[in-house]
Amino acid sequence: MKLFVILIVCFLSSAAGSICGIGGGVIIKPVLDAAAIMEPASVSFLSGCTVLSMSAVSLYKNLKHTNSGDFDKTTASILALGSIAGGVLGKSAFQYILRLPQLRHKAGAIQAAILLLITAGTLAYELNKEKITTKNITNKSAILFTGCTLGILSAFLGIGGGPVNLIVLFYLFSMKTMEAALYSIYIILFSQTASLIFSISAGNIPPFSARLLVLMSGCGILGGLAGTAVHKKTSHKTVDKLFTGLMELMILISIYNIYRYI
Repeated sequence: MKLFVILIVCFLSSAAGSICGIGGGVIIKPVLDAAAIMEPASVSFLSGCTVLSMSAVSLYKNLKHTNSGDFDKTTASILALGSIAGGVLGKSAFQYILRLPQLRHKAGAIQAAILLLITAGTLAYELNKEKITTKNITNKSAILFTGCTLGILSAFLGIGGGPVNLIVLFYLFSMKTMEAALYSIYIILFSQTASLIFSISAGNIPPFSARLLVLMSGCGILGGLAGTAVHKKTSHKTVDKLFTGLMELMILISIYNIYRYI
């Protein structure tokens, strides 16, 4: 039954993440934490691998159906480069917390608290975005720093990027929802790859079942494919509604996880 729950969560989360561009990990991580099925470190690692699988397939499928004028490869590449550095820094920070006896058992609460703040801020922005004047930054250093910051949050929280990617892309680059979703998945792909390589090279692999990793990654890929198919037929308004609903759900789950881990 536990395996069934995990796989359903991975599939549905990856599908929703592919549609909204939030990576799926923002749902997988807190939901599995709340279910108390595994340790936070194991959930973070497996969630990151699942999101990596989903993002690779989703990005490939989306780029095949995207006009070149809708995707600035220079901006995307700079963001990706920053997210690679951020992925390593974020994973390093999480491993540092796990090495501290006084914080090790509160790692899940720390992740949940940060996710709660990010999600609440994201929801507030989404509900008031019509009143906010967005930017359109072109400075390469600023773009690189943006990618690095998003990569740090992605790897530290084990969520693959999540809603913060979209809000930052909305505000700093004046992107529409569908466009931001594509760039977000691009950032997720590189930050999670860097995070995974760092974990393997440093020997910081938490205990998990290889069979579970394969099954979760498979569900991530299937969910990504399903989400991509729906994404192409979905309006901006519908995506916005789904995004808002998911953020509200994640706020409630994050509050529960903080209470449970503390």
